[in-house]
Amino acid sequence: MAQFGLKDSSLIKFQGLIDGKWVDAKDGAKIAVINPATNKELGTVPEMGLAETKEAINAAAKAFPSWSTTTAKERHDILMKLFALMREHHDDLGRLITLENGKTLTDGKGENTYSASFIEWYAEEAIRTYGEQIPSAFKNVRNVVIKQPVGISIMTPWNFPSAMITRKLGAALAAGCTAVIKPPPETPFSALALAELASRAGVPDGVINVVTTLKNVSEVGKEMCESPIVRKVTFTGSTPVAKLLAGMAASTLKKVSLEAGGNAPFIVFDDANIDEAVASAIVCKFRNSGQTCVCANRIYVHSSVYAEFASRLSEAVAKFKIGDGLDESTTHGPLIHSRATEKVTRHIEDAISKGAQVLVGGKVVKDTNFFQPTVLSDVPASALINHEETFGPLAALVKFETEDEVVKMANSTEFGLAGYFFSRDVGRAWRVAERLETGMVGVNTGLISAATIPFGGVKESGLGREGGPHGIDEYMNEKLIVFGGI
Repeated sequence: MAQFGLKDSSLIKFQGLIDGKWVDAKDGAKIAVINPATNKELGTVPEMGLAETKEAINAAAKAFPSWSTTTAKERHDILMKLFALMREHHDDLGRLITLENGKTLTDGKGENTYSASFIEWYAEEAIRTYGEQIPSAFKNVRNVVIKQPVGISIMTPWNFPSAMITRKLGAALAAGCTAVIKPPPETPFSALALAELASRAGVPDGVINVVTTLKNVSEVGKEMCESPIVRKVTFTGSTPVAKLLAGMAASTLKKVSLEAGGNAPFIVFDDANIDEAVASAIVCKFRNSGQTCVCANRIYVHSSVYAEFASRLSEAVAKFKIGDGLDESTTHGPLIHSRATEKVTRHIEDAISKGAQVLVGGKVVKDTNFFQPTVLSDVPASALINHEETFGPLAALVKFETEDEVVKMANSTEFGLAGYFFSRDVGRAWRVAERLETGMVGVNTGLISAATIPFGGVKESGLGREGGPHGIDEYMNEKLIVFGGI
């Protein structure tokens, strides 16, 4: 426990959770969880499989009748207790995120605040799941629509090990659903700590179940998607995996919500406020060392301001300090593992081979997961980075001349999660925002995520929305009740 340094060490769980019991894998297999900053083992969690997954699904099914019929006010009160506990344990939860994910402690605590905001938001949304009465063409008939919860299975990524869970779990619990969570093997401890706090808040046994797995992820995911007991699958991750899960979920026509890959354009027009554009690019591109699904992946800059933007962005990036997230002087932590650094290296080498120039950085720190924050100029349209999501600290600058040209380039991808642009022309702001083929657009800002607003993409970036007034609807079914003989 000493390696975690938490005030409340009971938040650290080395077992999965099924029906209110902390359990190991039946065969005793373990997954080593590595601190990406040090490459040292933090601890282990069970390597669970098909048998444990079925048990977790059955436990969730057993708890569903009782939990789904609690009042919205009861669920609200429990979720507010969980929100209070997340705030009470803010420092520990933030530190846990940093230890297993690598992001700075400031970012780790920031994620906990963001994560807790979904619990608070959905606590309030629980008591606002309104139905409606629809006028009938017949005098003696009344049409009433009510909303009822569905069953649920949750799968989450490692880049936001807490927030990606709560923005799904908060809605699920508020709606009256029970859950099976499969946290990422790289960052399971945050999910397990949340489950522990949920129990303390009064969430009954079996309502939340956590299955940890690495080698058995295929059979676990298949069971979650194809089990007739499960009625909802939600996933955040890559587009190929999202397509695979959607195909399996179709076997029983499950309700699905998928937040898949992104390839966000970031456009700087000739009339942009360059100070704002540079500051936003730093936040949007380099947050979590570029490991966010909505971070800028392709940075298009008008030729008239290209040199100034490139110079000022490079100057700012050169001041970054990479290191262990627990070090207060660190501005950017490591990537999650060596596969991530290999992908960034491949994208840089490909761009250079096609004529790009390195302005800052460009290399992995030998034998570590640290990668120098990088700015490339003169990146050609054919470069891999313009077609694949890098998921690393690499800003690739592309020059453009006209609005039509840059909008066409921005939309020339199968992805459509987020997009950003900077302009002080009101007409252009509306015009480009409407033309970008993305689910979310930031106009003169690089921050677009909050519990109170919808999050999600179009095209191959996914289905459904999380957060906002309608996020809870993803976890409910509408039922029509027709009353005759009145």
